[in-house]
Amino acid sequence: MYAGSLPMRTLLAGLLLTLAMTGCASEDTPDSIVKTDEEPGKTPELPWRSALYAEDWTPSATDAEGHFLHDFSYAGYRQGTVAPGAPADAAVFDVVGTYGADPAGATDVTAAVQQAIDDASAQGGGVVHFPAGLYRVEGVLSVIASGVVLRGEGPEVSRLYFTRSEGMSDTAHLTFAGAPTSDLDVPLRRDGAPREDVVEVDDAGDLAKGDDLELGWVISPAFIDEHGMAGTWEAFNDTWQPFFRRTVIDVDRSASPHRVVLDVPLRYPAKVRDLASLRRVRGLVRACGVESLGVSTAVGWDAAWTAARTHAIALRNVADCWIRDVASFPSPAAPESGPGAGAHLMSGGVLLADAKQVTVADTHLGFAQNRGVGGNGYLFEVQRGGEILIRDSQGEAGRHNFIQNWGFGTTGCVLLRVESRGGAAMLDKDESLDLTGMSEFHHSLAMANLVDASLFDDGFSIVNRNEESTGAGHTGTQNVLWGLRGEGVVRSLQFGVGYLIGTQGLSTVLESPLPMGQGTEPVDWSEGLDQGALLEPASLYEDQLRRRLDR
Repeated sequence: MYAGSLPMRTLLAGLLLTLAMTGCASEDTPDSIVKTDEEPGKTPELPWRSALYAEDWTPSATDAEGHFLHDFSYAGYRQGTVAPGAPADAAVFDVVGTYGADPAGATDVTAAVQQAIDDASAQGGGVVHFPAGLYRVEGVLSVIASGVVLRGEGPEVSRLYFTRSEGMSDTAHLTFAGAPTSDLDVPLRRDGAPREDVVEVDDAGDLAKGDDLELGWVISPAFIDEHGMAGTWEAFNDTWQPFFRRTVIDVDRSASPHRVVLDVPLRYPAKVRDLASLRRVRGLVRACGVESLGVSTAVGWDAAWTAARTHAIALRNVADCWIRDVASFPSPAAPESGPGAGAHLMSGGVLLADAKQVTVADTHLGFAQNRGVGGNGYLFEVQRGGEILIRDSQGEAGRHNFIQNWGFGTTGCVLLRVESRGGAAMLDKDESLDLTGMSEFHHSLAMANLVDASLFDDGFSIVNRNEESTGAGHTGTQNVLWGLRGEGVVRSLQFGVGYLIGTQGLSTVLESPLPMGQGTEPVDWSEGLDQGALLEPASLYEDQLRRRLDR
């Protein structure tokens, strides 16, 4: 089934959403609209493949109408070539045995743990080890050097509970952060083309193999008009924004103009018209991780609402880092009864900002207290990230459990076998009416990302959000939703072309007369709705990775 041929189930979901959302200012779909009683279509008897993904598929494959699937296999730590982890011979810094941290949860361990982090940083990296225990952290922790790994003995065994709420707006309890600078800006000579890994410049300067780059352009009036976003996109207007985070593979100065070979192909046209250029970046933090730890940040109910956009863990300006085998747990600092009882998190969970090639795996986050407006309750959040892989992870009872947010430049990221349940938004701490909060692309044209073999019992959404969230506008283009299942709604109303391939159980919305459908024509490519159980391959990312590594 292709775009323009929509089943009755899809049309019914669109009608219900239209009736529910007319005149509704909320960004979220009312819970009563998320589910339908109509039975899914009959599953085919034989496995099937997408018309865009033949058995002999290559990254250059394109159909007669110009439809194609990007190669998403570059996502994750070191582009999926090796599993993340500290070197086997890494130095170990025991927070209890060496630094005297209290594993009984009775006293503050902030100073002891930070000293272990600082010592590991000074020695070029190492494992900050948390033996079995409960650790009370009253302050915040910071890692600003490469090679530092925080490791426990398992999320049920080694647990950190953070207690600070004052001054925590836009702050994480544990932060890994680089300090990037740019020392070279090289304008493109010709437009950079999607799916090509070579760009041309007049003078490559002293660019060299291994250099980190950002490829971006100015959010110009022409770029805004091209997307029908005049009067909507305003927060980043007339500023240069990085869209792609890349590494130099080679520089050919014998050619005229010079040719710069990148490690990952481009995802979208990079136009000279918009002053597209390469900027070299120094100062990223690399090879850091958090693993086998439990975390909680929940506090008193009223205190949880005094700060906004706080997270348990943030990775900012990093490359080739990871989070794995991490889980939230009921905080000892949460109320024993009433609102917020048993909560795990004060607000947000994991934040990945201005990062590339990060893997988040086998991580389970949930039960946020502050799920109010203004960026709260985001459990797995990506801001301006490239080639990030979040796999085999679960989000429950946040506002938006899995979300791309704020700003241009989220590209090539993959959600693989994630599960989202119980997403619920609140207006404020006293608001008793919960609204279903979908996982979604939230802001500024997320490009060519993949949501793969995942479950959404609340929903997943890519639409034109117009003026919401400071002019979010079109939230996505060329994104692929592959093999999704669940009891919620999936909305794919992407700028230009998006792809919805193989669903199970989900209600689907591909057209809407509401503002969320404005300027999103043509209707996104759809194929195999309610026939996803036998879609082959089950994971597009894993099949593409196998193909690339075999080449």
